[in-house]
Amino acid sequence: APSESNSYFRVVVVGSAGVGKSTLVQRWVRGTFRDSYLPTIEDTYRQLVGGQRRMGVLQITDATGGQRYPGLKRMAIVRGHAFILVYSVTRKETLEELKPFYELIREIKGSNLHKFPIVLVGNRNDESPRELALADGAACAQEWNCAFMETSAKEDINVQELFRMLLYHNNKPTTCLEKKSRMTRAIEKMLDKYMVM
Repeated sequence: APSESNSYFRVVVVGSAGVGKSTLVQRWVRGTFRDSYLPTIEDTYRQLVGGQRRMGVLQITDATGGQRYPGLKRMAIVRGHAFILVYSVTRKETLEELKPFYELIREIKGSNLHKFPIVLVGNRNDESPRELALADGAACAQEWNCAFMETSAKEDINVQELFRMLLYHNNKPTTCLEKKSRMTRAIEKMLDKYMVM
């Protein structure tokens, strides 16, 4: 049977304050949207996922943590299997502020960077006025050699597609989705759709 660590696929979500990281995750995990803003230091959600007779747990960490907690961010990146870099299309500076996050991921993952899917996400594409065009995000993603899409957590635009892209990177189920074992059956009972730590 796989160990617990092998059964987890850790997705790390980073970005500036107020770009909608937590609302994106909550839209996918809970199917709900929270309109009010509550700053997040670090949140972890666990979502049971399956496909092709395989089962695993997707662990999503909102790891920005502000500048006061650099250790949390570094540890999340060290342990991360995939990364979502979120900016707001209504605030130009939030795309620029992602560069240090990307550089830190590149520094930590080193020559293995290509093994870890990264998606650049322009959130709030239902809002106006926009300060960033679709082409701005696409150009940045091309420079960083990563995937790109725009989303709206509020209108549920591309949220399912975003997480599906990470789970089925290169059209293959992730290695975390082990064959169903006693452990994953136990997790299935333990989790009622999601858990917030």
